[in-house]
Amino acid sequence: MSYQHVLVAVAVTPESHRLVAKAVSVVKPTGGRISLLTLAADPELYNQLAAPMLDNLRGLMQEETQLFLDELAAQAGYPVWKTTIASGELSEHILAACEEHGVDLVVCGNHNQTLFNKVTCSARHVVSASRVDVLLVPL
Repeated sequence: MSYQHVLVAVAVTPESHRLVAKAVSVVKPTGGRISLLTLAADPELYNQLAAPMLDNLRGLMQEETQLFLDELAAQAGYPVWKTTIASGELSEHILAACEEHGVDLVVCGNHNQTLFNKVTCSARHVVSASRVDVLLVPL
């Protein structure tokens, strides 16, 4: 089966390069598109005592996340059509992007680390609710 638009759900970790490489290997033969989607870190989770500094911290974290997505795209060896930084429930953003942008394959990592429980739970929800194919890559 050939895929025309692959959405890669990434986290700001080195393992995300493997997910992008997998997406490139799937879509390159057909000349399709790749999009990247990640969640912005919520600074309130890190320090509830620093309320006056949260806006600065939020902006810094957003900027670091965008730099990471830019690095992933630059190192992909294939053009990345769109990058998105979302907040909230990852699975909802993935499902919405599939409908809005004609995605026909979602690539997610199966993380086994505590930090990635949110992504793992989201992957399960995407698999059960998706109307498109989902590829879970063990990391």
